[in-house]
Amino acid sequence: MRVLIESDSRTQSRPAAAPVPIPDEFAQHVQTALRRSQDYLLSEQKPEGYWVGELMVDSTLVSDTVAYHHWNGKIDPEWQRKAVNHIFSMQLPDGGWNIYLGGPSEVNATIKAYLALKLAGVPVTDPRMLKAREVALHFGGVPRMNTFSKLYLALIGLFPWEYVPTIPCEVLLIGKWFHVNFWDMSNWSRAMIVPLAIINHFKPTHPVKVTLDELYPDGYHERDLALPPDPDKISLRNFFLWLDRLHKLAEWFAEHSIHPFRKTALRKCEQWMLERFEGSDGLAAIFPAMLNALIALKALGYPDDHPQVVRAALELKKLEHETADSVRIEPCFSPVWDTAIVTMCLRESGIPENHPAMKKSAEWLIEKEIRFRGDWYHKNPVDVEPSGWVFEYANKWNPDVDDTAMVLLALRQVPTDNPQQRDECFQRGMKWMLAFQCKDGGWAAFDKDCTKNILEKVPFADHNAMLDPECADITARILELLGYEGWSTSHHQVRDALDYVKAQQEEDGSWYGRWGVNYIYGTWQVLRGMRALKLNMNEDWLKRGGAWLESVQHEDGGWGERCNTYDDPVFKGQGPSTASQTAWAVMGLCAFGNPENPALKRGIEYLYRTQNLDGSWTEHETTGTGFPKVFYLKYDMYRNAWPLLALATYQQICERGAAQK
Repeated sequence: MRVLIESDSRTQSRPAAAPVPIPDEFAQHVQTALRRSQDYLLSEQKPEGYWVGELMVDSTLVSDTVAYHHWNGKIDPEWQRKAVNHIFSMQLPDGGWNIYLGGPSEVNATIKAYLALKLAGVPVTDPRMLKAREVALHFGGVPRMNTFSKLYLALIGLFPWEYVPTIPCEVLLIGKWFHVNFWDMSNWSRAMIVPLAIINHFKPTHPVKVTLDELYPDGYHERDLALPPDPDKISLRNFFLWLDRLHKLAEWFAEHSIHPFRKTALRKCEQWMLERFEGSDGLAAIFPAMLNALIALKALGYPDDHPQVVRAALELKKLEHETADSVRIEPCFSPVWDTAIVTMCLRESGIPENHPAMKKSAEWLIEKEIRFRGDWYHKNPVDVEPSGWVFEYANKWNPDVDDTAMVLLALRQVPTDNPQQRDECFQRGMKWMLAFQCKDGGWAAFDKDCTKNILEKVPFADHNAMLDPECADITARILELLGYEGWSTSHHQVRDALDYVKAQQEEDGSWYGRWGVNYIYGTWQVLRGMRALKLNMNEDWLKRGGAWLESVQHEDGGWGERCNTYDDPVFKGQGPSTASQTAWAVMGLCAFGNPENPALKRGIEYLYRTQNLDGSWTEHETTGTGFPKVFYLKYDMYRNAWPLLALATYQQICERGAAQK
């Protein structure tokens, strides 16, 4: 396996000087837009050397936090006023709330918002509340909420615990010898479920003075509360529903202190959670796990002034953006991801490797390498030196493959003042990342072969995130990196990954995008990766990918796609044009090396035409994916970073074409 690479082979593969002027007007527009974008991004760098954009999401995080404060019994009226303003600002004309910009009202978001407003004292006769109530009832009301939402309702006495699917603490006691065990769940599910298991045991109900009786379409009746069984009498879902009833019986024994394993399991869950507070910005550094952990600590009896409670509350508070009249909450922070992307974009666009901003960003990224054997080892117990990077500032238990690949794409181009340190870091990261290739040749985000579909049948799995399957977009990004590093397509890991990518192609030529919205994201990643591997881009399967991109270009020259494509692929390529998605499509077409392609030039024209005078782009659409069909987010850095890379990539193929004449 080729792992050791000379540093100059990395830094010489991309231009290090300012772009060569091309005299025609079109090229001048490209260069002007490129320089403006460079200047803007350089001005956004933090003094420490990193970049970070805000992650913008739906209203549910603020709604959940309002409910938490009422459960906790400590309500800041001024903060709550701002939360109410924020929630109302996101209400749709039909009265509901959605989970992505431009999307339809959604049952969980709507009922959570309605509850938060009601808790905050907004009268149910308020016209906005009446419209929200109508939407909630149209969706089937409280009985149609997902399990985690019902659990939060149970905490404040608005849903019976008897009908909340059990999350047993004993799941941590099941060893890896069992076919399905704790470590087969996705990384993020493990972090959410452990504190929820503690909460599920104690059931620390603090009733509030409001009800949601009006959100039961047929009135409050127990027949509507239980999860409906599968119509097929013999099915995995029905088996797990039966098992849940058995768990309920075990819960009764636990309450009467005659459960044989419960005390051991509780201690294990508490220890697991406390261990993972260390070296992290809260449990897993993501909002749901952090909020669950804070509630779990209080359920365990930790007083409010205990250092662990104080720290957990502080980390949650850091996610808030509070203004004079509003408050919004991020699901987590993205400095490593954003810094890697911006560093790569600036280098590709011609910023020299020895530019102070490049050196500072590379040094910051190197310092963020995780040299700790985290939870990944349970699914991938290989003899590899710990390495990898995370999304957030600190989350040492959970380095991930996707961030690691992006960081390596950036580091390969910036030697810093200590190239040996950079090279050693790069080589460790490469070895670590390559060890996560799955059985079918693809790569997933956090774990290796986290694909046991049986987990999707458990009653509390309706957040659509129990698995961490391999995907074409991450696999293609890794192939892009390996291509730049000169790996041969005959290498067994590259060969297996290529087979995987080919097998994932849709009939129309596109690829599904797991971590970005959606088919534009997946298709761009694959085409760019294949170009880096120096494949023949005239092969039919690749040409079909390019043809699909051209087929969904909009009249304005841009590209756009919304999150409804995860619900129904019939919406592929439909949605308002955005700077980030146009940039992805442009880079996909650039992979074919033809700067005169009319569709490509129209895409470039869209980018420089829509650029703001300060070098930024305006974008409101949601183009990031958390959990398909459940949770989406807008990466605010995307609108300004990816267009620069698209302009730079286009200029490179123009220069190559000119050199060949």
